[in-house]
Amino acid sequence: MTRTLHLLLPDTDTCKAVVEALSGADIPDRHLHVIANHTTPLEGLHEATFLQRSEFARGVEYGLGVGGAAGLLGGLLAVTFPPAGLLLGGGAILAAALAGAGAGALVAGLVAKDIPNRKLAEYEEAIAAGRLLLLVEVPRTRLEEITALIREVEPDADIGVSHPTAAGNPAAGVESNEETP
Repeated sequence: MTRTLHLLLPDTDTCKAVVEALSGADIPDRHLHVIANHTTPLEGLHEATFLQRSEFARGVEYGLGVGGAAGLLGGLLAVTFPPAGLLLGGGAILAAALAGAGAGALVAGLVAKDIPNRKLAEYEEAIAAGRLLLLVEVPRTRLEEITALIREVEPDADIGVSHPTAAGNPAAGVESNEETP
């Protein structure tokens, strides 16, 4: 199980120093992601993915559930009160539930893709002001070790920890912004 550290850093040079130290501690580059405003050059740093910056995954999950339930209800109604004397069976219920889940996931995903990740909302003002947010995915067993390493490189870093959700979105559920997670 992994946790995601949220590091609020003052500038690109500090971020690069922290990334270099983390790379030396065997944290792969694919586990290091930066969120910055549009005017801040990342200069070789890995930008956060679409799924980390938005509520897309959460929207798809929600749409699957709500759309599937609505489709199931529609299928039950169609079987109970068949239109024009048609004989419908269990396949119609399944087909309606699947169609509802697909349509719900599509619609909710399209809506949620433009919504910023709510767990990162507390960092929006700092990012807009030019600071960088570094997301570091680390094994839970190495959390204290990596936090101590970060403190050696940047003692003033604002560090928060998040827990993954059922969908595996690493930027969900920020736990704390304390010095020791």
